Formats: sequence, C-alpha cells, structure tokens
Amino acid sequence: MMTDLELDRAKAQARVDSVLSLSEYEERAKKKGIPEPGIIDSLDLFLAERGIRSIQVPAGFPIRYADELRGRGYQLESKKEPFFEDRMVKSDEELGYIRDTQRKTEEAMGEAISVIRDSIVKGNLLYYKDDILTSDRIRRIIDYKLMDLKCIAEHTIVAVGTEGCDPHNEGSGPLRPHQPIIIDLFPRSTRTRYFADMTRTVVKGKTPDRLKKMYEAVISSQERGISLIRDGMDARIVHNNVSDCLKSFGFETGIINGRMQGFFHGTGHGIGLDVHEPPRISKAGYTLKKGNIVTVEPGLYYADIGGVRIEDMVLVTEEGCINLTTYPKTLEV
Repeated sequence: MMTDLELDRAKAQARVDSVLSLSEYEERAKKKGIPEPGIIDSLDLFLAERGIRSIQVPAGFPIRYADELRGRGYQLESKKEPFFEDRMVKSDEELGYIRDTQRKTEEAMGEAISVIRDSIVKGNLLYYKDDILTSDRIRRIIDYKLMDLKCIAEHTIVAVGTEGCDPHNEGSGPLRPHQPIIIDLFPRSTRTRYFADMTRTVVKGKTPDRLKKMYEAVISSQERGISLIRDGMDARIVHNNVSDCLKSFGFETGIINGRMQGFFHGTGHGIGLDVHEPPRISKAGYTLKKGNIVTVEPGLYYADIGGVRIEDMVLVTEEGCINLTTYPKTLEV
C-alpha cells in the first residue's frame, strides 16, 4: 500500500502480488466520516474487506499502532526476529548481489591500505603527500571510492591503537606508525540494497612481537571457525571453538583494570538487506543452514597495545562453506 509518489515505482519494481493506492483508502475513510485518516484507518479498511481479525507483527512493531489496532478489536501476535525467515537463506540472485557489493568493498579497502602503505613515517605520525594522515582522510578515500562504485558506507571504522579496543569506535585523528589500524567496511549497494562486510588490521612500520602473536591468534581462530561452518552446525559450537582457539594462544577475556578486554563479541552475523541480521554466530542458539551468508570476525582487544580484528564473509554449504572474501590478509604494509 503506497503513496501516490511511490505507487508507479512500486508496481514496476516490487515483487509482490499487488500494489494498492494508499490515497484511495484514505478517500474511502473520509467518506466514512474520518476527516484526517491515518495509516491505521486505511489498514483497518484493508483488513476489514478481507475479513482479517488476527495479525502477526514483528517484535519491534510500534506500540502506538498496536494499541490502535487492539482498540479496534484486532488480535495481535508478535514474532521475534527473524520475522521473514526466508531472508536467512539467500537465493543465487541474492548471492550475486552480495558478491558484487563485496568486490566493490575490496576495491575500497585496497585503495585505503595502499595510501597507508605509501605513507611515510615521521616521528610518531604518518604522512601522505606532505600531510598528516588521519582516520578521517582514509574514511573520505573509502567513501569517495564507494560512491564511484554506487555504494554507500556509513560509520566506517578506521581506528588506530587503543581506539580499536572499542570495536565500534569509528576512529579519529592522526594515524600512527607501529600500531594496529583496524579498517572495517560495511557498505550497501545503492542499486541492489544488499550489504557486504569486511575488516582488516594493518600496521605501518614495525609490529611489536605481542601484536604479531595477537594477529596470528586471530587468523588461526578465524580459520578454525570457518572450518566448522556447514549446514546443520550449531553456531554456538563455532563461537566456542573460536574462543577456545584464542585462549590456546594465551589470550584471556575478562575485566582488566576495570575494562573488558580480550574477545568479548560474537564471532559473526548474517548479511543481506541489513548489515546485521540472523543467523548470528555467538552464544545465542542458531542452526546454520545451506544458503546462509555470515561473517566470521574474531578479534582481540587490549588497552596497552590496541586491537586486532579480521573479518571475512562466507556462504554456508552442505559440506562446509565458501569464503566470499578474496582480499589478502597482511599485517605489515
């Protein structure tokens, strides 16, 4: 049910059985004595003409609308996510869309890392073409490249050193040598609306030995997680194996000096029309299915040295999974 502005576009593009005019229902509501009909008035007419009195809605359905519908005698049942379960299993067409967005994501990542690689170390700063290289400058390079490729990126992470200890810190200020730089891109195609997601951690300069060990542990744990992913696998088993692998390298998780450190987020999540969607690879219980596209992104974060996170996307198959990410993993650039 669309406004006049979107009606023709919806008829041309939407994959639904029918597209209805919202304004027609609003006019019908006015004839019934409602001077300024709202969306629930139109919905009420739509449901009544089909004899529908019971509705299933997403768990995040607005309470205002729920109260109005219940006040008119409708029964509402909420359903937790995923509301559209079919979205968890991607079609071949959707796989193509996500692959395409991923290729463009990798182009933008490559451009960003090339600038860091070509930068010059001067004291405790990085310089590129005689200017101090900053998180914001790398983000602009990424944004412009993705725009050229008809993708939009928001909240791109370019976090250096201890900024990277907060996995959602977007980063700010000058980039520094000999410290980890986490670059996390999750753009959306403006053409297909499908997301991709990838993360790399790089160092310009000399990498401290402990940071090298952290990187080795994260790579090994990611490989362990990817090796377990297949149709029918309990996502908790994958997550627990990733956590155990990191511990086997001597990296513990917990409160250190009043701050959570180590590996304290999920191993991965679904990708599609949303950047975070089911199924999740974490302590939550999901059974992975053929056709799921999920990230595998272990990380380690310690306040005295910074963070390391590596993220790839994989397609779940009957016998295992296919890594959709082709960009190389190199620590020192």
